[in-house]
Amino acid sequence: MSETSHQSEVDEWLSARLASWVETYKKAMLAPVLLRLVELHQPVGVASLAQHLLSSTGWRITERGLYRTIRRLQDEGFLTIAEVDAPRTGAKRKDLALSELGARFLAGVEGAAVDWPVRDR
Repeated sequence: MSETSHQSEVDEWLSARLASWVETYKKAMLAPVLLRLVELHQPVGVASLAQHLLSSTGWRITERGLYRTIRRLQDEGFLTIAEVDAPRTGAKRKDLALSELGARFLAGVEGAAVDWPVRDR
């Protein structure tokens, strides 16, 4: 086996390992990230929340996955949802806001987060 072939296999393994880690990280962090975005932009519609998620993290989430996560956060008492008339059309849309319990949960997550170590130079 040549050195180039071996390096290619190592690169492929590393790429797969990193992709797996990123997917696990995204699943674990989606709820706190969404709660933070709601806190920053409340009241916020679901479409706007999806745009904020993409622009701040680069993460793409299916509409179904987003609604499922929002519903779970509402069921847990972390979000409140108000139905409001959309401008111009009058159609109902859902505006999300962080509840007091959600703010407390978010503060707990932030308090437990690990700071990334900085290299000594």
